[in-house]
Amino acid sequence: MAKKKEDTPPPGSPAWMATFSDLMNLLLCFFVLLFSMSTIDEAKLNELIASMNSAFSVFDGGATSIGEGILISNGVSQLNELSEYINSTGKTTDSDNSAADLKEFDNDPQGIKELLEEQKLQENEALAETIAEAVAESRLADQVEVSFTAQYVQLTMKGALLFDSGSAQLKEASTTVLDKVGVILERYSRGIIEIEGHTDNVPISSKQYASNEELSSARALSVFYYLTDHTSLDPASLRHAGMGERVPIADNSTPEGRSKNRRVEIRIYSDDI
Repeated sequence: MAKKKEDTPPPGSPAWMATFSDLMNLLLCFFVLLFSMSTIDEAKLNELIASMNSAFSVFDGGATSIGEGILISNGVSQLNELSEYINSTGKTTDSDNSAADLKEFDNDPQGIKELLEEQKLQENEALAETIAEAVAESRLADQVEVSFTAQYVQLTMKGALLFDSGSAQLKEASTTVLDKVGVILERYSRGIIEIEGHTDNVPISSKQYASNEELSSARALSVFYYLTDHTSLDPASLRHAGMGERVPIADNSTPEGRSKNRRVEIRIYSDDI
């Protein structure tokens, strides 16, 4: 008796799979049509992206920072110093932030000016702190006073430290101080360095100098020559001026005030001056 042949499945995919594929194609076309007819609010999209960046530390470059020092992108790598790689991830830098801040004041020139001055003031404050530490390490805290503005960082030395009364010749003992100041200037100067000589309001009676203007100019020039001869500072970046008695910082009616007014100031300007 012949054996009954076993049923064999028809060739090709099952019939239900063809129906399912057609359904998926129809759904895809449906959603593509919906998307093509929709409109995207660019402003709201940017707000959403910014919110996600802030909330989840999602960087523009496509990487996500989770925890301290862990970067997850293509694989996981442990990094100790976030500041060393954060720019490479695409995160907005300080300069980008500054540009964004300036953009807010497109129609407000005064606002831009105030913002720039505030930024310079912060930069010079940080530089002044660094220089003050260097002054202290050089044991010059009693001889050199450090101050700052938005335009410059200033080192002030008393005139009695550098010169004898009515003279513009540097004292021998003052060269040690100027040598250390020169090292600080070489290390931290970023642009123009200005040397200003100042006197009190007592009229000078000297055959060599006819007025306090001439004396203060000669003193500033003496410091200028010493720095150009004993440091690697570029003479083209050094300026000198005599201010005479015109810019007092204390009361000239007292001996203490006149002593403060007799001074030499060295100003370190920003590199964009």
